[in-house]
Amino acid sequence: MAAPRRDTATPLRFDGARFLIVEGRFYTDINDMLIAGARAAFEAAGGTVEVITMPGALELPIALAIALDAAEAEGRPYAGAVALGCIVRGETYHFEIVSNDSNRALIDLAVTRRLPFGNGILTVENDEQALARARLDGGDKGGDAARAALALLALKHKGGRS
Repeated sequence: MAAPRRDTATPLRFDGARFLIVEGRFYTDINDMLIAGARAAFEAAGGTVEVITMPGALELPIALAIALDAAEAEGRPYAGAVALGCIVRGETYHFEIVSNDSNRALIDLAVTRRLPFGNGILTVENDEQALARARLDGGDKGGDAARAALALLALKHKGGRS
């Protein structure tokens, strides 16, 4: 895996903003690391975090849509969201179905709703790759997903201009 090249600029601030993490909890240790990274990035930006847990990645787009609708109905919309989880290639075509379909549905939902969104669902060949990408002192892909959502939120606040 290539070394991360993260921006070291001052973190974005969105004090009081609500962020949502939807996670497909299949690999507990990996998910715990991904959530810790995403939570740290959102909290560093001044936000609060809510986590919704689903059994796997295929349920995440549906869970995200339901949660977004409920938050809107309550008058407490989320400022942004991330999806987290891990899909390890197995011996069948199931890996491709779960990876492709969950990703496509999440991106379609984010684009349709103009939702600042980060995708932190790992798609890996084995446990070692997952650990390398999930660890906070390694790939920190949970944090990267949250920072992507924060960057999109900043763009949204600027009216689409950089």
